[in-house]
Amino acid sequence: MFDFITSVLSALGGLGVFLLMLAENIFPPIPSEVILPLAGYTAAQGRDPLWVVIVAGTSGSAAGALLWYYIGRWIGIGRLKQFASRHGRWLTLTPGEIDNVDRWFDRYGHWAVLFGRMLPGIRTLISVPAGVSGMALVPFLLSTFVGSAIWTVILVLAGYELGERYSQVASIVEPVSNVLIVIAGMVYLWRVATFGRSQRQSDRLRK
Repeated sequence: MFDFITSVLSALGGLGVFLLMLAENIFPPIPSEVILPLAGYTAAQGRDPLWVVIVAGTSGSAAGALLWYYIGRWIGIGRLKQFASRHGRWLTLTPGEIDNVDRWFDRYGHWAVLFGRMLPGIRTLISVPAGVSGMALVPFLLSTFVGSAIWTVILVLAGYELGERYSQVASIVEPVSNVLIVIAGMVYLWRVATFGRSQRQSDRLRK
């Protein structure tokens, strides 16, 4: 993977940064924690101006997020609630809980997207509930660009300043990302295992 990323950046420069960050948001195993510091390092070597790398990284990231947003729009609340009514355990949400999440997202969705774009393991997924809840396109894009720009600037500048030691960025960020993914997986499995328990307990008390 590293050799592939290096060859794309060497051959395409800023366009390569855009395409790799687009791919990273569609295929998360392609890590921005490697792409952006390496792009910052190549900018320090004079391959491309720093601002070109930052704009390309931010734009590619936002373009990938937009794809997932429209997937969420296609799913919509109606389809999601139908799925929850039949397979709620695997979604870990009931139709009523989906309505609650939708109302919460209507109120705080722009903040969720902005900060979510800066969290490893969540950066891609946050676009789906934004689309499902029907978040307006302009606020979604604004929050996405701001969050993506902050994430991009941090990693690119880290690679730019560290020079040949740019790989140290990935060695710090990747373990954090992996921990977040493991925690998310454990929370999901716990919710699957305990799905409907509170409802069953309340039913017993009523009897």
